[in-house]
Amino acid sequence: ITTILNMRAPGMDLMKMPLFVWTWLITAYLLIAVMPVLAGAVTMVLTDRHFGTSFFNAAGGGDPVLFQHIFWFFGHPEVYIIAIPAFGVVSQVIPAFSRKPLFGYTSMVYATSSIAILSFVVWAHHMFTVGMPAAGQLVFMFVTMLIAVPTGVKVFNWIATMWKGSMTFETPMLFACGFIFVFSMGGFTGLVLAITPVDIQLQDTYYVVAHFHYVLVAGSLFALFGGVYYWIPKWTGHVYDETLGKWHFWLSMIFFNITFFPMHFTGLAGLPRRVPDYALQFADFNMISTVGAFGFGLSQLILLYVVVRCVRGGEKATDKTWEGAEGLEWTLPSPPPYHSFETPPVVK
Repeated sequence: ITTILNMRAPGMDLMKMPLFVWTWLITAYLLIAVMPVLAGAVTMVLTDRHFGTSFFNAAGGGDPVLFQHIFWFFGHPEVYIIAIPAFGVVSQVIPAFSRKPLFGYTSMVYATSSIAILSFVVWAHHMFTVGMPAAGQLVFMFVTMLIAVPTGVKVFNWIATMWKGSMTFETPMLFACGFIFVFSMGGFTGLVLAITPVDIQLQDTYYVVAHFHYVLVAGSLFALFGGVYYWIPKWTGHVYDETLGKWHFWLSMIFFNITFFPMHFTGLAGLPRRVPDYALQFADFNMISTVGAFGFGLSQLILLYVVVRCVRGGEKATDKTWEGAEGLEWTLPSPPPYHSFETPPVVK
């Protein structure tokens, strides 16, 4: 936070910063706000277990549901602590390969900030089955649906950036587009789970597992992969193998969907999560998911090979690897020297 607020280049106003930097600024504030909550919950559990307190022990007058409230007050912003930097990566990659400025930069900043703020007031949608009053269920249902609005703004702006752009589909762009597709699917199932009567039926089923992974695997891994392929020529000074990168994308995308898409059906059919065994009727879908999971895991060996190969050598990368890339890092050699700028660059 201090670096971003006090050490920007001359002329680099807040509203001129790359959106990737904005997302890290917002994420840092989220971390400051919620990590003490987690520390408090862990401390209360520790004292309950070892020092005879009764914060969560019903036998001593405590309330086990209180732990759920405290944990999820941390847990839901934590989802966005993981996802918001991914939004920043995608917001760098899409304009570069669309060869257009990011559509609606200001609205993207406000949408990201809104998501961060709203993430503090939706935690109890994880707890519709604990006996919450109907008024509380309604409030958390509507606020959870409200968070879809700034998220929709971001998806719209990414698509609008690509609209009529001079697009090319190198590996970073493929992962960015894959992120939008998979993350949007996870968002739609999230809206389904926000509806209280539906969530009461689907609570702790494999439908929730499918939703969570569509949001968070896309929200972390796919954007992370895109960011690695986007910046690895700058980090290592060598160009990666584009064919291997595309193989990595397609195998990851296909096996990811083979793994998690069937879980929607097993969840709708009533398979609970966190069980050691299940009825025979779920065996086929679970076998498909298992095959997909092994395939998805093995696909990541391609990325490992690409990274090791780039670090060890290969075709030299130019200072500006991508034609449409914008940002001060692309004015430096690849890889950048230890002292990047002898004098701070002036941004106009």
